[in-house]
Amino acid sequence: MSIDAKAQTIALYVDPNRGNAQALAERVSRAFSERGYDVLSTEGKMPFGEAALLVTIGGDGTLLRAARLAIESDTPLLGINTGRLGFLTEFDEDDPRIERLPELFANGLHIEERVALQAEYNGKHYFALNDVIVRKGGISRIVPFGLCLDDDQAAHIPADGICISTPTGSTAYFLSAGGAIISPRVEAFGIAPLLAHTLFSRPLIVPITSRITITCDSEIEHANLETDGDLASDLKPGASVVITKHPKTIRFARTSPLHFFERLEEKMLWGVSIKRI
Repeated sequence: MSIDAKAQTIALYVDPNRGNAQALAERVSRAFSERGYDVLSTEGKMPFGEAALLVTIGGDGTLLRAARLAIESDTPLLGINTGRLGFLTEFDEDDPRIERLPELFANGLHIEERVALQAEYNGKHYFALNDVIVRKGGISRIVPFGLCLDDDQAAHIPADGICISTPTGSTAYFLSAGGAIISPRVEAFGIAPLLAHTLFSRPLIVPITSRITITCDSEIEHANLETDGDLASDLKPGASVVITKHPKTIRFARTSPLHFFERLEEKMLWGVSIKRI
């Protein structure tokens, strides 16, 4: 699948806290403008539904924040990394192809679709491309979280919280929590307890059709619902959060199909001998 290159509007979403991102955004904007494109600089919730492409300039966090806007209009995302890792982005800031981005766009970019999560709590819905986390607040004592899969009670897990991850997020916080790396071609979600207080709590891989319910124990006075690393809502004692597959997919724009395991080796040194580090 490719983008309609006849569209004449491009949107930029830029990390305002990085000077190098701002400077690079000016270059990208100028390159598209000189070739006759209209360029929107989107901040906050500025609408850009007419844009054919949303270019994010910053780190992976910038792309994740932009995804919350792009999901509403099905706008494809193309990330340029000016941060540290840049696992989700298409280009690093020193990539010479950035200067040719208008040409690459006109020739047609490849579209890769990724599943996302939707968390429901107290009548509101929250989007996450990477992960949804339910975590206890400041208390240090052991408290259990209830975990249900579809309508079946799966476990009561004494832990600091539970992380639900997409394949996209399996190389982020989920990996740090001891979860498995999930290829983006696998239609599955990951579930991992956070700092579990038992030797027998292990990560799970479940189908993307699963309806996952996390319940806070009534003794948990304060808990948080987090989406993609940001606080989404405070949770009350006994609260339940329902996590399902989001009805829409996120669309990544790429110059060519992603070679996932090459990206793992390049960015995360997967499979690389310690002698080469």
